[in-house]
Amino acid sequence: MAQVDQVAQVAPVLPIRPRAERRRSDLALFLRSRRERITPDDVGMPPGPRRRTPGLRREEVAQLAGVGVTWYTWLEQGRPINASPQVLDAVARTLRLGPAEREHLYRLADTPQPHPAADEETTGIPADIRTILDGLDPLPAALVNARSDVLSFNATFAALVPCLANAPVSERNSIWFTFTAPPVCNPIVNSEELAAEHAGIFRYRYSQHLGEPEWQEFVHRLCAASPEFARLWASHDVVPPRPCNKIFRYPGIADIATRSTNLELSYQPGTRVIVYTPINDESRAGIAWLREHPDAATTRHEH
Repeated sequence: MAQVDQVAQVAPVLPIRPRAERRRSDLALFLRSRRERITPDDVGMPPGPRRRTPGLRREEVAQLAGVGVTWYTWLEQGRPINASPQVLDAVARTLRLGPAEREHLYRLADTPQPHPAADEETTGIPADIRTILDGLDPLPAALVNARSDVLSFNATFAALVPCLANAPVSERNSIWFTFTAPPVCNPIVNSEELAAEHAGIFRYRYSQHLGEPEWQEFVHRLCAASPEFARLWASHDVVPPRPCNKIFRYPGIADIATRSTNLELSYQPGTRVIVYTPINDESRAGIAWLREHPDAATTRHEH
């Protein structure tokens, strides 16, 4: 027992480095490892004189990325410098980083990663996700990104929410629809009850994209278009994503009560498959009826 106490007394206590310092250290090691795996021949550069280390030199990476040698050296040394998304993109292309490596680079650099446009995401939807959406029929299901752009959906979702399914790609956004659609166009009868929760969940996702121009511009436009959203946004309330009940109402049939569940994609944070499960047999029958009568849910009016 005395021997254990003696060892405990002389064992060094390693200092716990601040999080930012650890992140910059990991960034330095990551950049160096990516640089060392690329040879001059890979990028069409002459090998030059004898090299002391494998891969490209720092000045070669800087030259290929179009950034200053000193700036890149400081970045790889883990110094506390700012890096814009445009510069990090150039470094990522030069080092031939894959999607996961590129995301890792942005996190280590503590820089928000630019969010792809909705049309770019739509064209990049994996075939297996489309198969899953179709396989979920007769349950309504849609693929939605972090900003609530509706990227894809199955036939039952189109029958249940044709106002979103038939909208132009640039306007196919569920949070925008929730706060800007006139009541006569919005089939969700408990939208007002859910408004505060929707705004809080959107702020939760917004906090993961701080500084991204696309998000800032979207929030600015939505605040201008919806006084209700502007009021809720100003409250700064934050709500974690969770299932919620949505009730759809269309003429000629009973209300359709559903429970919406988010199934997030692990490889694309924020993007999720939303499934609307009918709460009772009457709602299940209503969804089946809408599939057989798709025109019944299409609003015909002027406003």
